[in-house]
Amino acid sequence: MDKKAKKRLDVINKKLQTLRPRLAGSKEQADDLDELKELEDEVKALEEEAAKLRAS
Repeated sequence: MDKKAKKRLDVINKKLQTLRPRLAGSKEQADDLDELKELEDEVKALEEEAAKLRAS
């Protein structure tokens, strides 16, 4: 893994650390279903990108 991929992986992990608690809170308080869907999509996309970076 090159330096650029490591840096991107660090950024992704930091974003996921903030998004996961927001997602959990949004699931408990299902006031805005659009926000819930957006958070789920963003977490899924970041996890997929992280998996690709780890595989390379």
